[in-house]
Amino acid sequence: MTTSVLYQGNPAIEIDALSHRYPKADAPALDGVSLNVTPGEVFAILGPNGGGKTTLFRILATMLRPTSGSAALFGRDVVREAQAVRRQLGVVFQSPSLDAKLTARENLHHHGRLYGLGGGDLRQRIDEGLSRFKLADRANEAVERFSGGMRRRVELAKAMLHHPTLLLLDEPATGLDPAARRDLWERLTELRDERGVTIALTTHLMDEADRCDRLAILDRGRLQAVDAPAALKARIGGHVITVQANGGAETLAGRIADRFAVSPVVSDQTIRWEQPDGPEAVAALGAAFGDHIHSITVGQPTLEDVFLDLTGTPLNRIEAP
Repeated sequence: MTTSVLYQGNPAIEIDALSHRYPKADAPALDGVSLNVTPGEVFAILGPNGGGKTTLFRILATMLRPTSGSAALFGRDVVREAQAVRRQLGVVFQSPSLDAKLTARENLHHHGRLYGLGGGDLRQRIDEGLSRFKLADRANEAVERFSGGMRRRVELAKAMLHHPTLLLLDEPATGLDPAARRDLWERLTELRDERGVTIALTTHLMDEADRCDRLAILDRGRLQAVDAPAALKARIGGHVITVQANGGAETLAGRIADRFAVSPVVSDQTIRWEQPDGPEAVAALGAAFGDHIHSITVGQPTLEDVFLDLTGTPLNRIEAP
């Protein structure tokens, strides 16, 4: 791995009491968020759509000034030293930022010129990027003819052209099929392992967050937890039981709470709770409340269960903007 000597000893990302409120908003989009990301990590910010992830992304990308608090990348403040931050930062936006009428090579060339690159150095970097992201054989083809996965690889090649220390991605798997998502993660893992690039991404997808070294759970602008995925799931312990009620979920949840001494969470007609002896409890549930239950599932905790346990609401809800 290679890390710039200038930034040794500093966190890749250091966020302290960061808050932001949009004009006329009833509540802050970010509310006192503090966390650090270690150089060389793959770090995810997990939360529902509208929960504050994109606001945090825009602040880290120097696109938005926070209302209060601070954020620094490798020791550089994102407000006071924005130009220095941008030189160390590669960004892949959720929405495509490619010119579809240009070829892959032309897109990279124009991006490189924005960073002051040119001549043989730029040509070499373009060739290296096209090769690394498996685009060399389509380099002179218009991007509008590329699949979603190929376009995402062009975005990655473009973001890495100036050799940034940190790669910031906003919902990188949006619009990609499973094969393209696997390919994307192979490329990201290579960047971390071979070049020491720190990778930070926002996501609302559990399987994507599960691939990361650590993750932060963000809900309604507030930080709920930061830890490795396995450690977060271990906090729940035992099993998670999910009951789909035939109707009257709130009433059934109350009876389950009395019967098993648990605290179920109800969402629509779905009831969830943690149970040390899940398989045994399923039989007792069927015997006691079978007429009121449409289905029962039992399994190991997932990140969705962690989110539900921390916030009392499902991860797949959509917050108002």
